[in-house]
Amino acid sequence: MALSPRPGHLSVHASDAATLDEASGSSDADLRASDVAWDLEPLVDGKGADGVEAQLEIATNAAERVGMCRGTVASLDGDGIASMYRDLAEVYEALGRAGNYASLKFTVDTNDAGIANLMQATQERSSRIGSELVFVELEWAEVSDERVDELLADPALDFCAHHLRSMRRYRPHLLTEPEEKLLVEKSVSGASAWVRLFDELTSAIEIDLAPLPSHGAEASTSSAGAESSDDQGEPETFRTGMAEGLTRLSHPDRAVRAEAAAAVTEGLRPGLKTRGYILNTIASDHSIDDRLRGHDHWLSSRNLANEASDESVQALVDAVVARYDIPQRWYALKAEMLGIDKLADYDRMASVADTDAEIGWDEATELVLGAYESFSPELAETGRRFFDENWIDAPTRPGKRQGAFCAYTVPSHHPYLLLNWTGRRRDVLTLAHELGHGLHAQLARPQGVFHQTTPLTLAETASVFGETVTFGRLLDATTEPAARLGLLASQLEDSIATVFRQTAMNRFEHEIHTGRREQGELSVERIGELWIETQSEMLGDAVELTEDYSMWWSYIPHFIGTPGYVYAYAYGQLLALSVYRRYTEQGPEFVPDYLEMLAAGGSLPPHELGHLVGCDLADPEFWNGGLDIIASQLDATIEAAAAVS
Repeated sequence: MALSPRPGHLSVHASDAATLDEASGSSDADLRASDVAWDLEPLVDGKGADGVEAQLEIATNAAERVGMCRGTVASLDGDGIASMYRDLAEVYEALGRAGNYASLKFTVDTNDAGIANLMQATQERSSRIGSELVFVELEWAEVSDERVDELLADPALDFCAHHLRSMRRYRPHLLTEPEEKLLVEKSVSGASAWVRLFDELTSAIEIDLAPLPSHGAEASTSSAGAESSDDQGEPETFRTGMAEGLTRLSHPDRAVRAEAAAAVTEGLRPGLKTRGYILNTIASDHSIDDRLRGHDHWLSSRNLANEASDESVQALVDAVVARYDIPQRWYALKAEMLGIDKLADYDRMASVADTDAEIGWDEATELVLGAYESFSPELAETGRRFFDENWIDAPTRPGKRQGAFCAYTVPSHHPYLLLNWTGRRRDVLTLAHELGHGLHAQLARPQGVFHQTTPLTLAETASVFGETVTFGRLLDATTEPAARLGLLASQLEDSIATVFRQTAMNRFEHEIHTGRREQGELSVERIGELWIETQSEMLGDAVELTEDYSMWWSYIPHFIGTPGYVYAYAYGQLLALSVYRRYTEQGPEFVPDYLEMLAAGGSLPPHELGHLVGCDLADPEFWNGGLDIIASQLDATIEAAAAVS
């Protein structure tokens, strides 16, 4: 079980602090959401580190009770299996509370040595406890298929039946108990240690930027770390996190985008070899696991965890690659709209609107909740609890992890959302996205620890759906042609980033993992070449990739923390778009089916969850249907551009 925020709920909407727009009437605190911080103490009964220790003791005692079943799993009846799994649930609940408390505190302050020590100690203790429980899966795997079918027909096992059935998929890849125990205990000093190092290194990256032209000299003097102008009249600069530079890549002014890209590159350059070594190490570690467990392909273990076949995932990737013309057509049109011959890599996310309105936290809250209210009052009422009860950490801070995610935590507790709020329109959609994850987690809590979470391929359904509903509300309220164009272009680019760019990143990972296995350690130069090659396949001749862009793979956490995960974004986006289309076709009568799917969590196989909302995930044409929706987004954006011109 995951002892830290689920990797599947990380988002790539990275951003950083915005500055005050005096015309908006919002306070600086509201624009920065500086007072929006989560309260993690209920996870450990308000006892801090002592509460972590108490939860670990609960887990230890429950694990000892589970251990009394060693050697008897195959002979247990339904009530016996149910009793053992209730004890196992108590282990996972306690470890989850302790682990989430420590890791979420670390996420918002990676510079605090005391928090880092608490997280490491918690992970080490959790691994030791977990290593004593590997016998459960191994003994369950030895039970005959006939006996399993008989046991799982017992209603006493409904709370863990799908989990028990799903575990059987791993039988060909299990090792002996001593080997499995060794892998569990060594994981803390293995891959997870490299993940932590990567997070610390990237969170510490700082860059130098000049104040935005529209903010003027007065605004620049308020920036933390601002440097004085020299005698040559050079503009003042301020030091900030890398996310501020990434945010500026959407600025309408090309000079601002170019300066931001150069600053990000300079921030990435010093530690590039170290991050390259980490990527090589993660790839090597992954290959060792695959060799020991008998996986023939580098992605097979991820597909197995996602309850997806290698063939179905390859069909998804092939379908997306075959439609690379969609992003290429858009970027060619965008160059015309921006009045340049060809986009550079730092122009891809440029806003086609003249300005990017700043939105305060309070306004964004009501806008997002209003969008959910228009779909389901039940969802809106549940969603408001995230804001009223301190389930969100929103502002940017030094040492805080970049991006956004939802942490499910454990079924006995509520989920948490992490954002890096800058007050931009994109942040509003990110908030709607992560709230969708949170609502999925909250509605599925009654399923319990074994069935709350879905495979990663379905994990994006509620988030993208909520983001799409919010976008629709924004678009309906926008009548001015240029503003509508900006919204439609933003929606299209989000789809391109989620489906096409993530698939291109899947192709990058494929080259990295196969290259590491066939050729040995890859140099940072070779890694950069593979990054450029796989990005160029998607972008075609529409975008010119600069030499500096070859190192921009090196801040993306998914390659390190969850190898092979990125295709799930494309899977989830196409599924969610299809689900949303069902909603537009059926109207209010669709809502109960959708809520039933969310409440089911992971208690059913993915294809059965899809059937709840009328989607056939086994149909090869399913992916093309989702891609057709993105093509229609492109057509709508082209039409809006014509209306403006």
